[in-house]
Order: sequence, then C-alpha cells, then structure tokens
Amino acid sequence: MDIKIGQSPFVFQGGIHNQNGSRMSAGEAHQSFKTALNEAIEHVNSLQQESAQKTERLASGEIDDLHDVMITGQKASITLQATVEVRNKVIEAYQEIMRMQV
Repeated sequence: MDIKIGQSPFVFQGGIHNQNGSRMSAGEAHQSFKTALNEAIEHVNSLQQESAQKTERLASGEIDDLHDVMITGQKASITLQATVEVRNKVIEAYQEIMRMQV
C-alpha cells in the first residue's frame, strides 16, 4: 500500500471526510482506518516474508544475487521501522488525548 501526501483517506477539516469530500460517520471512519491499518501490516509482513525467503535461498545456493537479497532485507527493515514509529506516534497521540481535561 503506497500512501502519498495528499491522498490520505481522511481529511480533518471540520469533521471526518472521505476522499470524495462527503462526511463520514464514526463507524465508516473506524472501518476505513481499520482497513488501512490492516493493509499496511499485511504489506510489512509480506516484505518480511520475502526477505526471509530470499535469505534462505541465498544460504542454500539457489540464488547468487547478494545485492538483491540485501536490498530486499533493507526494504523490509525500513518498512518495519517506519511502522513501529507510526505506532509510537499513534499511542503518543492517544495518551495525549486521554490527558486532556474536558
């Protein structure tokens, strides 16, 4: 899943809106966020599995392109690090909201 700046499924200006600009209900926003999160986690998982498979194939001698194996491993590592950082920011934002006085 590639998300580019300006293509987020949410626009936080006077409420929650979808990409078409129409207002979303809380349930729709929840489902949309859940779907986006699941797709991102599946993408990270597939990159990790691909890296593991290529590493095993390199170790067994089936492939000999070390550069491809290293690039795949770095992509998986960077994607996992980015996912962990996003998770940390989401948790930090949640904790900040919980500290707010109403």
